[in-house]
Amino acid sequence: MSTIEKFNEHIMPTYGRFDVVMEKGEHETAVDENGKEYIDFGSGIGTNSLGFCDSEWADAVCAQVRSIQHTSNYYYTKTQADLAEKLCNLTGYKKIFFGNSGAEANECAIKLARKYSFDKYGKDAERFKIITLVNSFHGRTLCTLSATGQDVFHNYFFPFVDGFVNVTANDIDDLRSKIDDKVCTVMFECVQGEGGVNPLDKAFVEEIFKLCAEKDILTICDEVQTGMGRTGTVLASEQYGVKPDIVTLAKGIAGGIPMGACLANEKCADVLNKGTHGSTFGGNPIACAGANVVCDRLASDGFLDEVKKKGEYLREKLTAMDGVEGVDGMGMMLGIRFTDKEKKAADICKACLDNGLLVLTAKEKLRLLPPLTITYEEIDRGLAILAGLLK
Repeated sequence: MSTIEKFNEHIMPTYGRFDVVMEKGEHETAVDENGKEYIDFGSGIGTNSLGFCDSEWADAVCAQVRSIQHTSNYYYTKTQADLAEKLCNLTGYKKIFFGNSGAEANECAIKLARKYSFDKYGKDAERFKIITLVNSFHGRTLCTLSATGQDVFHNYFFPFVDGFVNVTANDIDDLRSKIDDKVCTVMFECVQGEGGVNPLDKAFVEEIFKLCAEKDILTICDEVQTGMGRTGTVLASEQYGVKPDIVTLAKGIAGGIPMGACLANEKCADVLNKGTHGSTFGGNPIACAGANVVCDRLASDGFLDEVKKKGEYLREKLTAMDGVEGVDGMGMMLGIRFTDKEKKAADICKACLDNGLLVLTAKEKLRLLPPLTITYEEIDRGLAILAGLLK
């Protein structure tokens, strides 16, 4: 029985997989079981932030595996303490809760925001409503699906979690009309990733913070996809000139090992106290070892400047490409719009795969999330494949 047959025999069919079995990878190159090589412009949906099997990252992870692979959160570990310090220094936040995924980080943020209002205003105030944006995506759990502002996900699993209200992205009047004394938080992505790689307008983000400040409403920025240097700064929110009360991270944080994090500022850092939240695997030493290397790389001289330059280079080359109408996004998180509206992103994604290039889709766009460490040579090789297909 082949690997694909074995998969289909025993694993739930929740993914639309391509008929490729990936076997190994190095830097920006993946290799399948037949030895075919692929340039990676997707990094496991923005997760392999340092590419495949970066030597420093792999050494740290392997050393940790041979030291202690797990201990419960009844105890302290040095790797988790080191990571928390590094993340707080990188982002300017006060305290962190570690989980295993973006959805789990967002669940933590939602609980934190509701408890903040409960503690301060009491149960009778009923400050539990959470405003999220139309076209947002916050995860696959029942609660984070409820937070997600896309009807395509709102089926089958009724009833959804109560208390979520959607506002049209970049519609200030809609935002103003729905913020009231029952709202405890506004939750948003600076760039709506799964929703089509759409950056929010700066004026709209500024209005969120203005209205929330007036009513003591917390702000949550979901940086699961945009965070950890993806847009050229540690957090995408930095480029909007704002600092949310709560930020969530995942995907690229540990370089390919499952991890999520919920960061809180001084205002709400101690809201979740003993017994109010937990995660068996949260802050796992192996994941922390990988994340420590990612943090060190982000903090190293010139690294984020190079990410910005590579993002600008990609955008410039893509914009000049035949068949490209425009490029959306920030840094190395880009969505490509096609001149020919009959072209399907999914078809181009499959054609790229057949020709040795790994890319992603987001709505009607082709989505690029290359490893932050990708070389200009590999960028050019990948773009040459894409350009040939678009012609």
